[in-house]
Amino acid sequence: MNVMAVNGLEKVSRYPDKVNSVTDKSSNVSFETLFQSAMGLVNETNGLTNKAEEEEIKFAMGMSDSIVDLQAAQKKASLSLQYTVAVRNTVLDAYKELMNMQF
Repeated sequence: MNVMAVNGLEKVSRYPDKVNSVTDKSSNVSFETLFQSAMGLVNETNGLTNKAEEEEIKFAMGMSDSIVDLQAAQKKASLSLQYTVAVRNTVLDAYKELMNMQF
């Protein structure tokens, strides 16, 4: 799984007063960039899940006798799904916090 699957999130600071040297005002992350990164993450997770299902079918039909390949594909799909759900939960928490802000 690609660790930097969600491009652009490394530039988003939770604490704006503690901005590091990587982020500056000229490197604003647009919503479209963030959305495209999230869609890429979902597509990658979907691809890994499909690959795991293909490995399961090949193993069940006797076309493959490598349990290692099956387990590796299943573990990749599982970790990718867990990561995707964690990102989704974080985004939803941020959205809820924004909705609770009073101006």
